[in-house]
Amino acid sequence: MDYENLLKEAELGRPVKSHSGAVQQGDIFVALSGTRVHGGQFIQEALERGAFMAVARQEDLRQQHDKILIHENPVFALGQLAQAYYRTGRMELGIIGITGTNGKTTVTYLLEHIFKSNGFKTGVLGTVNYRWGNNLIDSSMTTPDCLQVHDILSKMDQDGVEMVIMEVSSHALDQDRVAGITFDAGVFLNLTQDHLDYHKNMEDYFQAKIKLFLSSGKKKTFQSVINSDDSYGQRLLCQVSGALSFGLNHSVQTRLCGKLLKNDRTGITLQCSYQDQEWVVSSPLSGRHNGSNLLAAQGAGLALGLNPKQFECLENAGQVPGRLEKIINDRGLDIYVDYAHTPDALENVCKTIKDLDYSRLLVLFGCGGDRDKAKRPLMTRAAAKYADVVFLTSDNPRFEDPLSIIHDACSGFVNGDEYFIEEERRSAIQQAVYFMKPGDALLVAGKGHEQYQEIRGVRNHFNDAEEIRLAAAYETSGGS
Repeated sequence: MDYENLLKEAELGRPVKSHSGAVQQGDIFVALSGTRVHGGQFIQEALERGAFMAVARQEDLRQQHDKILIHENPVFALGQLAQAYYRTGRMELGIIGITGTNGKTTVTYLLEHIFKSNGFKTGVLGTVNYRWGNNLIDSSMTTPDCLQVHDILSKMDQDGVEMVIMEVSSHALDQDRVAGITFDAGVFLNLTQDHLDYHKNMEDYFQAKIKLFLSSGKKKTFQSVINSDDSYGQRLLCQVSGALSFGLNHSVQTRLCGKLLKNDRTGITLQCSYQDQEWVVSSPLSGRHNGSNLLAAQGAGLALGLNPKQFECLENAGQVPGRLEKIINDRGLDIYVDYAHTPDALENVCKTIKDLDYSRLLVLFGCGGDRDKAKRPLMTRAAAKYADVVFLTSDNPRFEDPLSIIHDACSGFVNGDEYFIEEERRSAIQQAVYFMKPGDALLVAGKGHEQYQEIRGVRNHFNDAEEIRLAAAYETSGGS
């Protein structure tokens, strides 16, 4: 059987699988080679389980078989087969892909609010969860695997969703998890140091990100929305034509310009201009970085045909879970939780809170295990640059020794920095809350919305907001 006929089989309803253990009689199996796994080692199992046909690269084969179809790029084939089986290539819904180191989740929430407020049925795939209508699926990763993406989009389409907003990670782009998905628009937010445990260097990281804008699988009407304030965004603008650029710095490249008229504890007032139009948007979000996020969301809306009048709804956009989220507590303390886990994100959120004119800023954070070690002292410097006191603790240590991670991070401190070390995150939060005085602000950074602490392969329930409320309640009750 040739590849074109195999695509027809998928289109006629023959299921497609990429995990040999999930193969059932008559399925098409695609053998993918991971970074550590040889794709061909699972073909025999898939055939024994009754696979109709297996797709693999020549170099992954251990032996020839009449039920093995050779393809130079099985990942690309998986995307095409998934598109044929789930009929995602025929969907009427629009798809916006959001990529960047920081801000993806906030921008997806803003876009969801904009489109919902203007009568669109929306769906979201992102770091917090995958959701549409009455459906809510816990997110295992920012961007699901290729088959799950197609499956969810197909279900969204069947349920009448009209606009999908999807966070697209660099891992997903590098691994072609969005193969076979035709985007209507892509939004590039920024690129700062992260994931260098996976990518070889920042250039490799950048090349993964821009696949969203330069790949051949886009729609002909694809719209690029790019942050001209970001140096990597400026590079990308030189590689794509007709992009809608946005920024607060008003460079010659910027088409959608923003100016912060107000930025305080109550939120942002942002003056916007695009072509010959000017308007003002108010938002409960705070911080210059959120001014950029507001421009990104509006830029995507403009690119897809919305008008400035339709952005007035942003004034009542709700809180984004775990993104500069203020935690209501029994002591009435000003405590914020944020997902910031990169040096740039941590610096942005620290600066935002520092600018809100509190007496002192206390910052609690940790660094994830089995991840980019080079950013650990950089995160410490980002926190110490603005914090009056730093509490250094664990994040998700995974298979690393927490004290070893903390030791790496400590190298970012300099003489004069005031800091405390507490390996156990729950105890660190209790100490930080106890340490607070009236007029202080506390930032608990790194985990945001997460509901777990990952230690040696086990995800134990842990939520920063819950721990903060418990610590505050304990202090209020007079515990000691």
